[in-house]
Amino acid sequence: KVHPRASVSDPSPAGRQTFTVWMKSLVCHTNGCTVFDSKGDIVYRVENYDSKGGCEVQLMDLQGNILFSILSKKLQIFGCWNGYRAGTNKEQPCFTVKKCYSIVRREIACQVTVGLNTYWVVRLGRKNQGFKILNITGDIVAEVMQKQVSSGVVLGEDVLALEVEPYMDHSLIVALVTVYGLISRRL
Repeated sequence: KVHPRASVSDPSPAGRQTFTVWMKSLVCHTNGCTVFDSKGDIVYRVENYDSKGGCEVQLMDLQGNILFSILSKKLQIFGCWNGYRAGTNKEQPCFTVKKCYSIVRREIACQVTVGLNTYWVVRLGRKNQGFKILNITGDIVAEVMQKQVSSGVVLGEDVLALEVEPYMDHSLIVALVTVYGLISRRL
């Protein structure tokens, strides 16, 4: 089995930042994930000390500084998560993610609201094939898929490739990937 930090020369489209998301926690006996940059350095980590799909998780940098707290809203039938940027008011979330249940448009998994902006999380094929985050005009702002090394070997289902457009806040995108992991019960 290839370790997720294995050196891979991923040619990404011009300007896109590439990350590797390993759906494992660095802390024993907890749920979470670890995010590496294209050089193999850890840049983000998520710790979920609760059960999978827990009510609160923290997105942190390598030093353990909390960047976002992500909380599940109680009593929501379809599932709703709020993200709060560290040091901000807990009454007004930075973002909200609502799980979508649509018979007509099964590929749409979630609606994301960040301030006045709306984004959509769209599944790619089967459940574990990945997903895209689209802005309101349908442009891709981030894409997550199963990681493949340059030799063509596909890594395990717990190792994902994340490509983010350069104008997007990387920590926000990782927070949204985290919420999707909670929805999919992978965290």
